Amino acid sequence: MQRTRRVVAVGTVVVASALLVPGAVASAGGDDRGGGHGHETTLQFDVEFSPFNLVDLAEPGLSAGDVIVFDDVLLQDGEQVGGMAGTCVLIDATPLANCTGVVTLDEQDTITFAFLNAPPPEKIFAITGGSGTYRTAQGDGLLVEFGDGTGALTLNVISR
Repeated sequence: MQRTRRVVAVGTVVVASALLVPGAVASAGGDDRGGGHGHETTLQFDVEFSPFNLVDLAEPGLSAGDVIVFDDVLLQDGEQVGGMAGTCVLIDATPLANCTGVVTLDEQDTITFAFLNAPPPEKIFAITGGSGTYRTAQGDGLLVEFGDGTGALTLNVISR
């Protein structure tokens, strides 16, 4: 009799586990990287950087608290298709800076982003949102500075 109760109890636990585990696994798989529910789009642009514009708020020269303001031109096949505007707040004089900005592709479509700016010419950033076509945007991007006032921007946009 005691053996029968133990078998029934173990059987109940196994059945309950079999019912619960798939639900736990399904909810753990909520990170969609574009496969399934999200739509991934890669956007590529040539960039003409605006002149360096420093708002010197602290000690003279580059120092913590100063702000760099940018308003760059985005091109495809030599034609302007949008802009990239934002600010970078200097964290220290290296010049390490916390940057945020907005890519504007037309009057309604924007993509917002953030990145940590440091001297290397390649900047990897997070896409934090958007509007219009990109209102559910997330993803990442790469900005490469060529050193001559131009560069390249690649946006890997995931929209839901």
